[in-house]
Amino acid sequence: MSKAPLMPVATAVWLVENTSLTFKQIADFCKMHEVEIRSIADGEVGKGIVGYNPIISGQLTREEIDLSSKDENRPLIISENEVQINAQNKKDNKKYVPLSKRQDKPDSALWLIKNHSKLKDSQIAKLVGITSASVKTIRNKSYWNYNNLNPKDPVAMGLFSQRDLLESLEKADRRIKREQKLKNN
Repeated sequence: MSKAPLMPVATAVWLVENTSLTFKQIADFCKMHEVEIRSIADGEVGKGIVGYNPIISGQLTREEIDLSSKDENRPLIISENEVQINAQNKKDNKKYVPLSKRQDKPDSALWLIKNHSKLKDSQIAKLVGITSASVKTIRNKSYWNYNNLNPKDPVAMGLFSQRDLLESLEKADRRIKREQKLKNN
């Protein structure tokens, strides 16, 4: 199934006002009914909606619109660039950590230091969401609140997933093997 454009009604408004595409082509692209597009063109629907330019947003190209304008049987095809950007953004999204769990971050760092000592400070900092300097002070037992820290499993607390931990451990294993290989040579 093909993907609908971002803000389909506003996109439809822009396409009706700025192109010579048929109502069917616009309706198919915007995943709307042809009658809705006809109503937009008549001014019955979409009053006050500012048209959204799909070319600027990268969902369509001028060439794609021109090709479909010349052949009324040719459907508009959404650009793949827009879809790839969305896939990349999903991976980069950080999970929100409630205030009640933020105080557990140093406890989680201590647990990782004790149970997975092969992880670098930077890896622990990235997993838990604190600074490398904080991890270093916890490891050196010079953290301002070290005496009150209780090691807690961060996966059980939901700070990150077991998969994230396994990936970091595999990365640490690869780093250790690389260092041993360089040491032996």
